[in-house]
Amino acid sequence: MKKKLFVILVLTMAVVLSACGKGSDTGTSDATFNDQDVEFAQGMIPHHRQAVDMAELAQTRASSAEVKALAATIQGAQDPEINTMEGWLTDWDKPLPDDGMSGMDHGSMGNDPMPGMMSTDDMDSLSKASGTEFDKSFLTMMITHHEGAIEMAESEIADGSSAEAIALAKQVKDAQTGEIATMTNLLNQ
Repeated sequence: MKKKLFVILVLTMAVVLSACGKGSDTGTSDATFNDQDVEFAQGMIPHHRQAVDMAELAQTRASSAEVKALAATIQGAQDPEINTMEGWLTDWDKPLPDDGMSGMDHGSMGNDPMPGMMSTDDMDSLSKASGTEFDKSFLTMMITHHEGAIEMAESEIADGSSAEAIALAKQVKDAQTGEIATMTNLLNQ
């Protein structure tokens, strides 16, 4: 009887330890994800990186305090979102996008266009502008950039399966819709 109890205890411990090991493989992200979730993260990371690059330019090139404040808000929101999405891809055992993608010339990932991405020429032009010329270019480009991010977020909301990725997509859509309204108002002043 003691031998049988010992075997049951050992088998139970083996099952428990095995289950613990499997749980740690998923890290902090949803265990459930699909191709759309992966595509969303792999596309939104370089998309956000480019927005952060644009926002960093605004800190030294913009003349408007409102543009500088908006740029800081964009950077403050998108840097942590990049880290979150990189964590998902690592947890899902999916490749991270290259760091050099933020300045891609064709605004695309593979053969599919990435909505709202600026070309290398656009980014060069923005980096050479200053003052009110920069403000207008930044706001115009960032509106287009945000519209692209909203399009990507809507695809994730419609077709994703990761609750965390869908929640982030909704957050991106809401925040960037509000920022577009702010930028449109700034352009019309």
